[in-house]
Amino acid sequence: MLQEQEQIKEPIKSKRSLYGRMITFAWKTFLLGMSVVIVYLVSVEYNFFYLFGSSPSLDRLENPRSDQASELYTADGQLIGKYFRENRSPVSYKQMSPTLIKALVATEDIRFYEHSGIDPAAIFGAVYDNLRGENRGGSTITQQLAKNLYKTRTDDSKGVMGHIPGLNIIISKTKEWLTAIKLEQRYTKEEILAMYLNTVDFGSNSFGIQVASKTFFNTSPDSLKAEQAAVLIGLLKAPTYYSPRFNPENSTRRRNTVLGQMAKYNYLTQAQADSLSQLPLALDYKVENHYDGPATYFRGAVADFMKEWCKQNGYDLYRDGLKVYTTIDSRIQAHAEAAMEQQMRNLQRRFDNHWKDQNPWVDEKNREIPGFIEETIKRTDYYRRLKKKHGDNVAAINKELNTPREMMVFTWENPEREKKMTLSPLDSLRYYKRFLHGGMMTMDPFTGEIKAWVGGINYKYFKYDHVKQARRQPGSTFKPFVYVAAIDNGYSPCDKIVDKRITINYVENGEKKSWSPTNADWEYTGAPMTLRRAMGKSVNSVTAQLTELVGWETVVDYAHKLGISSPLDKVPSIGLGPSDVSVYEMVGAYSTFPNQGFHTNPMFITRIEDRNGNLIHQFMPEQKKVLKEETAFLMMHMLKGGMEEPGGTSQALWEYDLWKGNEIGGKTGTTSNHSDGWFMGVTKDLVSGVWVGGEDRSIHFRTSQLGEGSKTALPVYGLFMERLYKDKELGYTMGRFPGPTVEITKKYNCTTVLPRPQPDSTMLDLELDILNLIDTF
Repeated sequence: MLQEQEQIKEPIKSKRSLYGRMITFAWKTFLLGMSVVIVYLVSVEYNFFYLFGSSPSLDRLENPRSDQASELYTADGQLIGKYFRENRSPVSYKQMSPTLIKALVATEDIRFYEHSGIDPAAIFGAVYDNLRGENRGGSTITQQLAKNLYKTRTDDSKGVMGHIPGLNIIISKTKEWLTAIKLEQRYTKEEILAMYLNTVDFGSNSFGIQVASKTFFNTSPDSLKAEQAAVLIGLLKAPTYYSPRFNPENSTRRRNTVLGQMAKYNYLTQAQADSLSQLPLALDYKVENHYDGPATYFRGAVADFMKEWCKQNGYDLYRDGLKVYTTIDSRIQAHAEAAMEQQMRNLQRRFDNHWKDQNPWVDEKNREIPGFIEETIKRTDYYRRLKKKHGDNVAAINKELNTPREMMVFTWENPEREKKMTLSPLDSLRYYKRFLHGGMMTMDPFTGEIKAWVGGINYKYFKYDHVKQARRQPGSTFKPFVYVAAIDNGYSPCDKIVDKRITINYVENGEKKSWSPTNADWEYTGAPMTLRRAMGKSVNSVTAQLTELVGWETVVDYAHKLGISSPLDKVPSIGLGPSDVSVYEMVGAYSTFPNQGFHTNPMFITRIEDRNGNLIHQFMPEQKKVLKEETAFLMMHMLKGGMEEPGGTSQALWEYDLWKGNEIGGKTGTTSNHSDGWFMGVTKDLVSGVWVGGEDRSIHFRTSQLGEGSKTALPVYGLFMERLYKDKELGYTMGRFPGPTVEITKKYNCTTVLPRPQPDSTMLDLELDILNLIDTF
């Protein structure tokens, strides 16, 4: 009996033992699997033996940094430009339309508010659909944010195993899952949505919802309508394929899909979705470029400075979202740009009529320079690319240089300032070489703050900056450095020098030389002339003699002391401006005179903040006492001579509405062959400098009546100051210069008064005879 029972229990025990072993095996397998998974996850997280690539650090998770455009602001708070590789300007969740959020959740992640970074249902659904041949992703919004924000699929984040096909996808997905979970632990749902919409690429060089809203609809994220929000959310699937600008049919279809999803999940009624689906796209499309907006040349100068500053201080101007606050006033800048445009448009018409069908590139005898265009193009980047492409094959290079093609070119003929033409590269160069250019800067002499900066006529087509980058001969605008050296060393404005023809003998580099300057009108009065009248009338003979008396080395020293940093030739003609300088330097140097002898370095940035508004750097004015106060006051009196002295070269300013109790000091300048026209203007509040000329020195007017600085550069200043005084919001008023604050020991009130011409007695007798004859009839 017992034996039978044992025989019955034996199979049961065996089955139980087998079942136990199966359970044990399954449990061990599960534990092993879990261990493998844990080891794998830990290995991925900590990049075990550098096999899996780096994952976002705790600091990067808590301080996420996407590329963000740095912004440039004027002194009056206007945004005038951006610096970016990815044009992105983040906004907060509260600045986003609720409709936009609903469209995103309904289309991309309907269970967003329920999951913790990973949506298993979406993953299994995506796997199932892909097995059926339907391409569908299962990533949550948080996973997409992890991929966009931390670049989990770039080469930098790949380890050794990340380069194995198939395995690299698994590893990158794992990183996204882990990062998504950590993001959900550290941020609210609203913060995640805001970060996502601020990081995604909408195409058309618009990154983030702020720039996308402006690019496609010229609106802000909080003002987006449902149909507009649907277009933008639809772009996330494929920005180019669903672009409303380039593929409107695809965009419309995708927009309607998004609207359908919103109706499906009760964010819209079906009737609303159907109605909105019938609307046209109604774009207001404009891609933001680096040269859009005002003060384009100024922005280039700021970029040059900021790139060096960022290099020294560990920032990236194009990624770090810095906020750069400048000294420029947007209203003054607008007046300066308008004045430059008005004068240059009129001057170009005059220049074209002057030359008509002739080419304006000429030698010193006004003969056309043969082969000028052909030689000039060899110095261009375009020619160097052709040379690299064709080598020594001259025929192939010339063929491309002479092959016409359709292109947009600059023009003054229409408000858009461009037109379409068919030109060969050589013809295009001929076309552009005929244009005159200009540069202008205005500065507060007391603070050093630059208020306006116009570097040229059109930044899109002529990017060379004629304020700081360009250096040209200043002509007679350099003469004040001769007179300031003299006055600071014993001379007075009322001292006299005879206006006569002279020859100065000197030695340069061991070689004996002589120089015989001529006056601009080739006439010499032979009479003593006060220094004030000589500078106001811009008499070369007097300036040359004064230069010899004080020493041309002394003149150079004073120019450098006042802020001219360019190399200057220590020669007798230094006072007539033979050495190249910039508008930027000249304005800074002239500012020493109204500032009582203090030179203030021109300043165009006041402070820099980081992307969160924290102050990084504050800039302060840099001043240095370089002149006696008496000398500075007397130089202001000398500068007024251009308006007050007989024959003063600044008297064309009388034509402008600037003289209601006002005083202006000014100095014109014109170089040989009228290649460069200058005007420097000083009021009680501002100092301005203007340069006008051709791109090459060989391109210019042929007569002084057309080409001197009083005809080319001075009108820009006159028009600008008229606009400035009429703009009452700016607070600039006309008025006299301040009186001296120190005792003036030198005689200076000696304005020249020429005797009235006496009537010729012969002419009087003739007039009487004519009157008597008339009476007879």
